[in-house]
Amino acid sequence: MKKFLKEFKEFALRGNMMDLAIGMIIGSAFTSIVSSLVNDIINPFLGLFTGHIDFSNLFIALDGNEYASLEEAVSAGAAVIKYGSFISNVINFIIMALVVFLIVKFINRMRDGLIRKEKEVPTTKTCPYCQSEISIMATRCPNCTSHLTDTQ
Repeated sequence: MKKFLKEFKEFALRGNMMDLAIGMIIGSAFTSIVSSLVNDIINPFLGLFTGHIDFSNLFIALDGNEYASLEEAVSAGAAVIKYGSFISNVINFIIMALVVFLIVKFINRMRDGLIRKEKEVPTTKTCPYCQSEISIMATRCPNCTSHLTDTQ
């Protein structure tokens, strides 16, 4: 039992585990922001084009009765399929995927820019005969006077 607890402690305190925990916390906060964006901004905007349909109030009552709202159906104890909620969740997913794509694209662009800065164009080459460093444009080594070809 002590060995198991020791292994678990080592696992839980690794740097990767802490990074994962921080990522989960930020991800859950980000989820609430995206949910608010969809429910409070995008859905009302889509309502303008769909005749003011409130996605959160779209449902099918499985007991066969008609209800004016989702709240009324739930309070009556009817089993309901909340397809409006599903639509909102699909929109949430699409927005989350788009935002993650844009973040990854931005990070990759920044990383590629840093790598390009680090990889400077060489201005010198090594003479294959005397091993001295000479200009990349040189056709003859100034040290040993050897003729250099373009492949050297």
